[in-house]
Amino acid sequence: MPKILIVGGGYAGFYTAWKLEKWLRAGEAEVTIVDPRPYMTYQPFLPEVASGSVEPRHAVVSQRRHLKRTEVITAQVTYVDHANKTATITPPVGEAWQFEYDIVVVTAGAVSRTFPIPGVADQAIGLKTIEEAAQIRDKMLTNFDKAALLPAGPERDRLLTVVVVGGGFAGIEIFGELRSFASALLKRYPQIEFEDTHFHLIEAMGRIMPEVSLPTSHWVIKNLARRGAEIHLETQLTSAVDGVVQLSTGESMESDLIIWTAGVMANPTVVRNTDLPIEERGRLKVRADLRVGTEDEIIADAWGAGDVAAVPDLTGGGVGGFCVPNAQHAVRQGKLMSKNIVAVLRGEKPKEYYHKNAGAVAGIGLGIGVFQKGKLGIKGFPAWVMHRGYHGLAMPTWERKIRVIGNWVLNLLLDRDIVSLEDRTQPRAEFEKFAARPKPPAADAEKPEKKAPARKPAAKKEPAKADAK
Repeated sequence: MPKILIVGGGYAGFYTAWKLEKWLRAGEAEVTIVDPRPYMTYQPFLPEVASGSVEPRHAVVSQRRHLKRTEVITAQVTYVDHANKTATITPPVGEAWQFEYDIVVVTAGAVSRTFPIPGVADQAIGLKTIEEAAQIRDKMLTNFDKAALLPAGPERDRLLTVVVVGGGFAGIEIFGELRSFASALLKRYPQIEFEDTHFHLIEAMGRIMPEVSLPTSHWVIKNLARRGAEIHLETQLTSAVDGVVQLSTGESMESDLIIWTAGVMANPTVVRNTDLPIEERGRLKVRADLRVGTEDEIIADAWGAGDVAAVPDLTGGGVGGFCVPNAQHAVRQGKLMSKNIVAVLRGEKPKEYYHKNAGAVAGIGLGIGVFQKGKLGIKGFPAWVMHRGYHGLAMPTWERKIRVIGNWVLNLLLDRDIVSLEDRTQPRAEFEKFAARPKPPAADAEKPEKKAPARKPAAKKEPAKADAK
């Protein structure tokens, strides 16, 4: 049987494997998926994970549970040699090995794209993984706990200041959700007033959320301003050393929570380590039918989709002629790619990817959202209901849909859980603190040896003198 290797288990990779299980006949092909994480992350839920509305485990989909006829390898593909149809798989433990395949599917996704700004690599946190979202939530709760014990001053302000860099959809959603979360926390922290919390969003462009109309973006800015959140447009971050945020306008503030959402790039681990063609922006060259190559040349037995690939947007609505890197495209590309792979295996012609934008919907806090499709813009509570309805249904598998919707229902009845588990990043710290340890052998060796007490020499006996007569 031909061996199909899927590099990456995100949206496009997971859906490709999931649908291949549906479309392939028994014995028609073997499918293997390789990803460093054993789950697919539903990234639109990351802002809600960070604000405590969705439990972290419920925003991911287990590969081993839902891919029943696919071999799952939890490791990293560090090189794809398509000329010889081999891939180097590097596990977290043990030696790397060569995997021979017949068909390769590259769906390695994207990672946060940063710039060499002093302090960003040391102080900021991204929003691409479930671990980052959970850490943001725990960090914010821990900072509230600390701030409640401090008097007014610079250190208290630092703990209660949140800075988000990037005014795209991800940035605005996490910004709005955390502002809503902080406002809800105030009733649990009587020592902290609303005016003590500070939220700043930094955007280099002159507007936010380019996916929505200008009037809708202006409404979002005004809504956030009424809620005590400030947006700095046409402003760049120049430094974040030691948490001191320096802006191009000359303003500065200190923050213990800096979140970076200013762009993504194709996964460099894969695109920099392959002989497959890569375009100038560092993405895999892909045709409209999702085969690797160009209009004039097809790279046989190689496919690509999702954020790692430059997929032509035949609707004409994409940026630079290509599909924008978002979940809406990745999911649909994965579904079509599975059908196309099966079609080519059976000697049939693959179909081209064509998807008109279904609209953009975002949640910017509990009960507040925006929706944009063409000139139609919906704001406020109705858009928030649409946001939750769309993503609740789009979450793959009924098992995960039920868990996520269950979170929302329980939060409505019982309120959000506000327990911080930040110490989980170092779970052995408490055990190590009190664990008894054997004394090092060197301690005994260093002790001076006890010497036996010196004996005094015995007194010499004088010979007895004869009695004088």
